[in-house]
Formats: sequence, C-alpha cells, structure tokens
Amino acid sequence: MNVSRLLSTSFVAVLIVVTARAQDVDSRPVRSRTEVPPRTGASSRTADADLVDPSFVHADLEAAFHREGWVGLGWALLAPNGTTYVNHLGFEDRERGVKAGPTTRWRWASISKPVTAIAALQLVEQGKLDLDRDVRAWVPEFPEKPWPVTARHLGGHLGGIVHYSNGEVIALPRPAEPPDAWADVVRALDAFKMSPLLAEPGTRYAYTTHGYMLLGAVVQRAGGAPYVDQVRDRIAHPLGMTSFEPDYGWKRLPNRAKGYKKKGAAWVESGDTDVSWKLPGGGYLSNVADLARFGRGVMDGRLLSPTSRALMATRGRTRDGKATTYGFGWGLYDIDGRAVLAHSGSQEKTSTYLAIVPDVGLGLAVMCNCEGAKLEPLVKAFLEKALARRG
Repeated sequence: MNVSRLLSTSFVAVLIVVTARAQDVDSRPVRSRTEVPPRTGASSRTADADLVDPSFVHADLEAAFHREGWVGLGWALLAPNGTTYVNHLGFEDRERGVKAGPTTRWRWASISKPVTAIAALQLVEQGKLDLDRDVRAWVPEFPEKPWPVTARHLGGHLGGIVHYSNGEVIALPRPAEPPDAWADVVRALDAFKMSPLLAEPGTRYAYTTHGYMLLGAVVQRAGGAPYVDQVRDRIAHPLGMTSFEPDYGWKRLPNRAKGYKKKGAAWVESGDTDVSWKLPGGGYLSNVADLARFGRGVMDGRLLSPTSRALMATRGRTRDGKATTYGFGWGLYDIDGRAVLAHSGSQEKTSTYLAIVPDVGLGLAVMCNCEGAKLEPLVKAFLEKALARRG
C-alpha cells in the first residue's frame, strides 16, 4: 500500500445512506435534495469534477433502490471542491408515511468503529495513551488473560477478543434496572469480558465488535472523561455534527429511521433492538449530512495528525508477518492499484458501507435500514466506473 497517497490534503469522501422502499404506501420514490456549500478554507479540486457528478451517482443508486425494493435511501456526495450533495429517496417510516429527508437519522452500525479508533489516536497524540501497553493498566475490570492485550491489538482486530459467534461468549447478567445500566462503556464490558481469548494476541486476525467496546473503555479511562463525552467534544462538536449521538434504546429520539428485514419477498418491520451497550463498536446514529461531516473531517485532516492518519491506513500484521486487510479502524484494499479505506456495518435496522479513495479524492458510503442489504458491490462498482472514467 502506498501510505503517502493516504495523506493527501485533498482527501474527499462520499457518503451515502440507504434504507428500504415502500411497498404498500406509495410505489413512487420520494426525492429530497440538498446542496451544502464548501466549508471556508476547504480544499479545492476541479480537475476530476466529472468523477463526482451527482447524477452519475444517483442513477445507480435509484436503480438499486427499485430493484431491491428498499424503503428509503439517502446519500451525501462530498465533491472535490468542498461541496456536499445530499439526496434522499423513499421513507424514513413506511407505515406512518414519513418521507426520508434531511432530518432522518440512520444507524451508523460499525462505522462507529472508526470513530473510536480516532478517539484513541487523539489520546496517543496527547501523550495519554500508549498503544503497546496492556489495556488492564487503564481497565483493570477486564480480567487478566494468559497474554496481555494492547490498544494496538484492539484497533486492528488482532487482540484475540471474541466476536458474536466465532467462539465462546460468556456474558454476565445485565441489570434489569436502570435501563441505561450499560451506557457506561466500562460496565458494558460485562457483555463479554469473562470470555476466553480466541488466540494469543497478535497471532490471528479476528474481527470483533467486543474488541472495540474494550478500546472504547480504554479511551474513557485514558482520557479521564466518559467515552461519549470525549467523542462529542473532540469529534462531533468540532465538525458541527449536531444530529450525531448514541442510539440509546431507552430514549425517544426524533427522526429515527425505522428498520426492516426480509421475510419472503417482502420487507417487514424489524425489532427496535437496543444497541447502546456496544456504543464504541456500533451504537451511533445521525442524519446523512453529519455522516458527511465526519467523512469530510477525516479527509481534511481536521481530527488527526498525518502520522496518525498513516497508522489508520497501514495494514496490520500478525506476528508471523502476514498482512491483514485492516488498518487501525478501517478496512483496506486496492482498486486498480489505488488504495481504498472502507468500513461496513450490519445490525438490526441498518446496513452500512463507506469507502474512500484518498489519492483522487473520491469515495462512496451507503447506509441502509434493510438488514443484510448487500452494499459493498454497489460501492465498489461505482468506484471502479468512476476511476475508469478518470483513466
């Protein structure tokens, strides 16, 4: 991987959010479009403007919208000149006839992991966190294991922490009251902390949301403030992400996108499962514009130093030298020799995918409130076509 490409000051991300289409309310797509002008001082690139023509993006997404029968769709295109194009199709809530629009808030799912990775690297830059120290130095509530687990292990999914079904998960009972008992990211470790490690840390890549929950607990203790407050103060507020917040199941949050799952040929309502207990690994939500603001902030280097951005974009390696497909908070791959940073997400009420091609300032992200929606092929197809146009 060419890391220098990933440090371009003209990083641009394209963020798109997708949710399922109405079948019994209205068969016609409902459209909403907003154009957000460039931020003052934003980078200006016009040579490749044709790569990010909003209509070029919209055609493929609308086709998928109809083909798959999704209920709602929203996307945000971050153009090289700093302009963000936001568009919506369909419904936020099909049963109530609420159209998807600028106020609709969608679950980020595992795109929350890059948020946690950035919060951790910010603490490294402040001298408050050592990526190579045993995490128990900050979180002694995490039981001692046969080998030490470090924040560097956790950021790259090399810590041997169990995911949902790839090993034995031992969960302590969740208190019945209060409903927010696991809002504290350290207490939420009870969901898995007694589980045995899958392997000695550093020897095996194993994707894990639980591992990012532990990294969030490390952030809380190393930063000396609640995890959620650090994310708000160092990431959301500086970027103007006013709709971004934890998707706390016990709170009545306005404009939550309703979720859907496939039953036979139909999309039916899915459960309103609480995901707040796994906040650092997949518990945030926001409107499309705020997801775009996050992407723009990452690409413009407003959150991290060049050194930290390089670490995020460097493939991890197991102890025997085998490269993984994950950096620190991001999945990594190439298209025609061009480096791509990406992350997917899948949970109740949503499917997500975000990909960025930094050296040409191009990217696409999709978020869908249909569980199990296959978004990665859509994003990759768009990137391949756009890069082919560039030549």
